[in-house]
Amino acid sequence: MILPFFRELWRRPAGIIGTVVVVVLLLTAAVALFWTPQNPFTANPSIAWQAPSLAHLFGTDAIGSDIFSYLMAGSKTTVLVAFFSAIVAGLIGVGLTALGSLTSHWVREPVAVLIDVLIAFPILLIAMLLSAVFGGSLTVVIIAVGIGFGVNLARVARGEVRGALGTDYVLAAKASGAGSWRILIRHILPNVAPVFIVQLSLAAAVSILSEAGLSFLGYGAPSSTASWGRLLSSLQRYITIHPWSVLWPGLTITITVLGLNLLGDALREATDPRLKVSRAARSRRRGLAR
Repeated sequence: MILPFFRELWRRPAGIIGTVVVVVLLLTAAVALFWTPQNPFTANPSIAWQAPSLAHLFGTDAIGSDIFSYLMAGSKTTVLVAFFSAIVAGLIGVGLTALGSLTSHWVREPVAVLIDVLIAFPILLIAMLLSAVFGGSLTVVIIAVGIGFGVNLARVARGEVRGALGTDYVLAAKASGAGSWRILIRHILPNVAPVFIVQLSLAAAVSILSEAGLSFLGYGAPSSTASWGRLLSSLQRYITIHPWSVLWPGLTITITVLGLNLLGDALREATDPRLKVSRAARSRRRGLAR
């Protein structure tokens, strides 16, 4: 069961690239828990702005800190934010989807209005509003991304769930006396799982961008926590003098977000039965054409 899934996932270049990026990120974060080449918070002005070398793979910054070590330490923050943001988005998305699809008209309509109102607010705006009230922290970023993408997930999944409610197997489950939550968990969610997978992978990617953007603006991770966005913020003022230093955090964020998006697309194609049917039909047509 598992091996055929991974074969289906890795038969696509997007799946291979996305998997490699995510595995490298997770391994880097795991190693950074115990070891980094240098202390990322140690200042050594005598070696400020050193070019990349064997001793400092990505060079050093204005206070002589090792950029590569700081990026390694920042990967822990990235994994933490991406993981918990996806969990919060999933819980909110499933909850709103259930309330908006399986309840009475008096509950469905207010939930639909709530989703339409919340989806109008950009994630960064939600995070900045929460930061103004509770102060900047990773928790605020996680909650903001979870709310923003949870609402978006509910809006996308609502149509899928309503379509599934009219299928024969759901009607048969209702006729047998199954409750709404049992139908949702056993019959509907497995069929809309590809939608959730793609949206949650996007939530993880957006959470990385949001954390980097908020830390860049001073609303995200505190100064005692290594953050790719905070590093980018501290280096961008020197971009005209030492442009190579800004390259590393920017490239790291870009590759990570791109890898998560590619993995999400590959997971959707590997898990969506409708895409498998369409591929099989195309293969049959090509066979008949020959």
